[in-house]
Amino acid sequence: MNFTLPLKNVGINDIPLVGGKNASLGEMLQNLTSLGVTIPDGFVVTVDAYYAYLTHNSLDEKIKSTVDAIDYDNIESLRRGGMQIRQSFLNGKFPADMSAEITTYYQKLSQQYGQEMTDVAVRSSATAEDLPDASFAGQQETFLNVRGPEMLMDCIRKCFASLFTDRAISYRQSFGYDHLELALSVCVQKMVRSDLGSSGVAFSLDTESGFKDAVVINASYGLGEMIVQGAVSPDEYIVFKPLLKEGFNSIIEKKMGNKDKVMVYGEGGEQRVKIIPTEEKFRTRFCLSEENIIKLAKWVVIIEEYYSKIRNKWTPMDVEWAIDGLTKEMFIVQARPETIHSQKNPTTITQYQIEDENRAEKLLLKGIAVGDKIGTGKATILYSMDVRVSEGHEFVPGSILVTDMTDPDWEPIMKKASAIITNKGGRTCHAAIIAREMGIPAIVGCGNATDIIKEDMLLTASCAEGDEGFIYSGEIKYTQTEYDLSQLPEVETDIMLNVASPGLAFQFSHLPNKGVGLAREEFIINNYI
Repeated sequence: MNFTLPLKNVGINDIPLVGGKNASLGEMLQNLTSLGVTIPDGFVVTVDAYYAYLTHNSLDEKIKSTVDAIDYDNIESLRRGGMQIRQSFLNGKFPADMSAEITTYYQKLSQQYGQEMTDVAVRSSATAEDLPDASFAGQQETFLNVRGPEMLMDCIRKCFASLFTDRAISYRQSFGYDHLELALSVCVQKMVRSDLGSSGVAFSLDTESGFKDAVVINASYGLGEMIVQGAVSPDEYIVFKPLLKEGFNSIIEKKMGNKDKVMVYGEGGEQRVKIIPTEEKFRTRFCLSEENIIKLAKWVVIIEEYYSKIRNKWTPMDVEWAIDGLTKEMFIVQARPETIHSQKNPTTITQYQIEDENRAEKLLLKGIAVGDKIGTGKATILYSMDVRVSEGHEFVPGSILVTDMTDPDWEPIMKKASAIITNKGGRTCHAAIIAREMGIPAIVGCGNATDIIKEDMLLTASCAEGDEGFIYSGEIKYTQTEYDLSQLPEVETDIMLNVASPGLAFQFSHLPNKGVGLAREEFIINNYI
């Protein structure tokens, strides 16, 4: 029985043994390094180790009886059950031979990088995570800047326990996964010193429209958890793939985020990381050079093309990247198949049309639109799950969730919302990813939504007006129309589009067309002022 394996020895066919995340990293190490894509080395704690830990601590029956007793419509019951299971994991002990094997591998990795105790990232990798038809993104834990065998073993134990976070239990229940059939592997990977550089997320398609010919990059200073958590509004860059492949520096848009906070290494001991304000001069700068934007976009295209080839169908990718502030090197630290637009039926289009021509008078706020739907409901302002549960408040289904930012623990509430509004975050933060997956309209990065919106205020959240989301006071009337493009008749005339808003261009690309016939420059300029 192998408790550990070198990361470079595993591949995409090893998901049952090492989970989706590890299988993908190993696959890239083996096959994309020769194409110039750089991935930090490391090792894997296998699913066999997870099962051995369960057996050694007699956890199977405890898990089964606890999940069976949870009332999944009651958030407090879910939280209580999840906490009991996680505590059982945290109270467990490792078999001596497993502990010795993991420590040996860690010491070898440290020697490889010329250090006595090197800094590593410890990432969970579930056997059902990162599959092309189901997104488990953000459900299990990641620990950064882990040093020494004792801290490493503690973080691995916490990773095992994180298979039973409230959100993971709720998600598996919703989709009919057996809690005991899923297992967890752990990746122990050399850290990239992006705390001194920058990091972020990149998609090989437009995340809102599903437009195939764009690479969308979100970037901020420091460790990448800040973007995923939605704690900062990142820079955003869009690169046009067809011209990139022809050798052009085809950056078609750059938007600057405020990047007001940065996650860096902690002071040592238990404080592995800390969050500090970003220096003023860096907030008003783009954190990626154009050279690195193009380099990263090329890597994302390489990764997409490789996975599309081995899966024998188009496979858009969701990639996490980091730039080391010491060496200035760029690395890919994760890559998983995108699970929303790749599953959609391309012949069906649903359009939402607002009918209120005087809606501008009712506009309260703007933010970044996630999806293209419209949601109406009464506002529920929520700052903390703990306060809401301890005070006995239940989130009323159909309400609009208004908050500073969400984290994965909020999923049981998010799926009840008619829309989600946050102060912080970008298009690749947790709230945006989950809203897309659940088909719920979300408007993120509004800045001061929790100040302007009042509890129980009736709102309409519109993501149907381009890449900007609009929050209106009251209920705004709209129509919803579904079109089956396969039923449209063939015509001999070239039908071309009249596009005034650049933010809608990607969305219109799905309509049958022979290109853009008219784009008024004054309209385009007006969209940016």
